[in-house]
Formats: sequence, C-alpha cells, structure tokens
Amino acid sequence: MNGQPSPDIVDQIRDIPLYRTSIENGFFPILEKPETARGFPDNWMTPRLARALEDGAAEFVLSTGTNHARMQIIRPPYFLLKSYYALWSEHPDIAETWHQGCHRVSLTTVLATEHVARVNAKKRGTTPSPAPSMEARRLDGRTVYLNLALDPDLWERPDVERMIAEIRREQDAHPLGRYHLDCSGYHLAHLVRKAVEWDLWDDFPQPASVITAYEYTPANVRHYLERHLRCPVVDLFGSTELGYLYYSDRDGRYHPYLDRMSLELIPVAQGSPVHSLIVTSVRNPYMPLIRYRSGDCVRTLDGSPDPAKVTRFCGREKELLPTPNGLVSHGDLDDRVRDASPRVFLTRLHAPGDDGGPVRLRYTTFDGGPLERAENTALEKLVGELTGLRCETEHRTHIPIGKSGKYAWLATERRM
Repeated sequence: MNGQPSPDIVDQIRDIPLYRTSIENGFFPILEKPETARGFPDNWMTPRLARALEDGAAEFVLSTGTNHARMQIIRPPYFLLKSYYALWSEHPDIAETWHQGCHRVSLTTVLATEHVARVNAKKRGTTPSPAPSMEARRLDGRTVYLNLALDPDLWERPDVERMIAEIRREQDAHPLGRYHLDCSGYHLAHLVRKAVEWDLWDDFPQPASVITAYEYTPANVRHYLERHLRCPVVDLFGSTELGYLYYSDRDGRYHPYLDRMSLELIPVAQGSPVHSLIVTSVRNPYMPLIRYRSGDCVRTLDGSPDPAKVTRFCGREKELLPTPNGLVSHGDLDDRVRDASPRVFLTRLHAPGDDGGPVRLRYTTFDGGPLERAENTALEKLVGELTGLRCETEHRTHIPIGKSGKYAWLATERRM
C-alpha cells in the first residue's frame, strides 16, 4: 500500500488549493503540519467553505498544544465532541451509560474549562468570571467541566470538596444514580489521591463508566484508577483536527475507529519498531487531511506497519529523545517505570546537557514517599538500559504541570 488516496477521495478535495499540485502530479506526499498553515486560510478556501463560514456551519479554532505549536483548524462546530459522543454511544463496554442518559462530568485541563466558560459568556453577552459557576461550565445539556486550577497537584481541600459535591449533583440528577466520568488520567488520579488522603473517599460518587483522553495516560496511573474505580476505564486516542481514531476496551486492547479515515504507519527511523501515524481523513468536510502526519507515535503487536495491530500510543514524534540506544519515546520510558515499581506516579526525564553526565529521572509517588532501595535500583537500571546512559533518580513531592495544563515527560537542554 502506497498510501495514495482513492479516486473518490480525490474528487472530494479537488477544489482545495492546498492539494492542486498533488492532484496535477498524481502523487500526494506526506502532509506536514507547517504545510497546513502556509497561506491559511486561503490554502483551504473553496466556495463551499466560504458559505459554511458565513452561515456558521464551519468555524476557526486552535488545537491544544503541550510542547508543540498550536495548529489553526477549520471545522464544524462541536466536531471533536460529536466524535466523542458517537464513540461513547457505540463502545461495546460503556454504550449503555450513553443510552441511559448519564451525565458526563469532565475533569481535564483548566484551559478546557475556561474555553467553555468563555463560549457561554459570549452567548450571554457577558464577561467570563475568573471562578465560573457550575452552570457557566456546562458545555451542553449533558456535559459539565470541573477543574478551575492549572496544577491539580495544588488543589486544596475546598477544591476537592467542591468537585465531589458537583459530581454528586450530576449523579443525583440521573434516575438510576449513574454518571460518566471523562478525564485526563493524571487529573483524576490527583483527585482520587487527595480524596483518599483527606478521608473524603467515602463521599466520592463511584462512576458508571470512565473515559481517559486528552493526553497520554501512564500504565501506573491507569492501574491506580482501575483499583479505585469499580467500572470500565476506557482510553480514547485522537486529536482536535482529526477527532478520535482508536478506543481501548476494558482490558486495554486498542481498536481502530476509522469513520471516513485510513491510516499508514511509517517507522520513525530505519529499523525502528516505533511508527509515525499518517492519516487520510475526510471526516472533517472543511479541512480534509490527506496523508497527514499527526505527530503521534505508535507500536504494533509484531512491529509491522499494520494499523489494525496497534497496541500502544507512545507519545509525540517531536518529543522522541535520541540516545546511544536509539530513539526513546514516552511509552518506552513508561514501560520501564511500570516494571520498576507500581508506586511511581509522575515522572520527568531530564536529558544531559552539553557537558554530558547522566540522565536524571525525577518522580513522585502515589503515597508521597520515596521508593525503597530495591525499587529505586531497579528504576535506575531499567532507564539506564533503555537510554544507554547512566541514570540517577530524584524523588520529588511535586512536579509542576505545563502552561497548557498538561504534563511534559521530557526536559532536554540539547539533542544528543
């Protein structure tokens, strides 16, 4: 398979200026993010799109960046939400909570909460409050956002009590006393930890289903949530510009969800078992992406480039760390952390500076204490073997979150 779009796809994109040269040449190269932005929005403009922008059927938005640049996007309103709802309603393990009308409580970045508050304030012709009410944080009749702080590790007891009370309100609104919890795995783990620490866990309403999305969820975080929450914990993989592409089942196996999409996997380097994700999608009719490099990395069951065999999402391609042992991804580090100790919560790998030296792994634990000597030795050994560099660990009680409200797994001063 050479990844070239089928004739019916070409017919759908024939009027888009960005693709004219590829259509004339009969060949579509891989589409990089900078190319989507060059000449934006004229490079996407068609009579159909112009009409859609005028009548509100299309809108301009920005992707949510972590350590990469934000991307300009044109899409239908609620494009990502509709993709989420469609997947939730069809998922074999949790579709019943959709069809039962469970409310969706979302615990993710404060930027997402602030966006909802801004949109609602604009509709009312008012200015958003710095501490918006619960009603001001409702995305629609089904979804409300909880988080009002950038760093969840800095939530104080009143913050946790408020969120638990708001969750209970949503649970009590359902005739069966059920609700659906949508989250960043990190944020939910922080909430669970603090509820347990402050003897509030008995008041925490148990969800009927949980979806983790928004960012990579480490294995230890997922296992921690599964131990505390007596329901399926499902992971979704997608992006602002594409919608959702994969979902996990309750046992952690990933399945493609390729509505109006096709995928290619290309090794990030010759002989590497880590692959770049190349997507062709006409799901968004106003910005169809042909052979688009999403920037995400995956592993497959057997190392082959078969999208049906994806077993792991490894993080961002731009955040791969070159080491003497080859490129290292967030997922690679996560595997070693999981193998060393289930107590490790947050990690950040600090690569050597220009003066050389070891890699330093800063970590926190779910219980707040440092690792026992044997666990720490195992962690240093496994990370050292992964990178081909001597590893030193540093226990921390706090690792700050990024400006985007997401965690960075890697801090590097130079590229090796």
